Amino acid sequence: MVSKISEGINITVENFYQPEYSNPAKSEYLFSYKINIRNENTFPVQLISRHWYITEDCGYKREVEGEGVVGTQPVIQPGSMYEYTSYCKLQSEIGMMYGTYKMINLFNHQYFNAGIPVFKMTAPFKLN
Repeated sequence: MVSKISEGINITVENFYQPEYSNPAKSEYLFSYKINIRNENTFPVQLISRHWYITEDCGYKREVEGEGVVGTQPVIQPGSMYEYTSYCKLQSEIGMMYGTYKMINLFNHQYFNAGIPVFKMTAPFKLN
């Protein structure tokens, strides 16, 4: 599990290899990740969009951008949290992700970016 606090937003990530949805013979490795976003500010915020950077051990790199997360643009009140689970499919047994959430301060309507910490995804059989 990794965490990062930026702009008063505390983001924690935990990821899991999903062998039942992976097929190493076809270079398909699926990882799920659970993200907890805690608003440590004194004002409510709304998550507007996400921007991911994904790098794989085989050298493949990509960026993923989109509105909200898992089909929603959650409002997070001061001292509250929002949690969701998603996944990433890799062509390699090892990879990493990091990025930013574009947020808006709902009091003054100013946009800001909250950093998502770097997290590694490693198939358990590569740890031996």
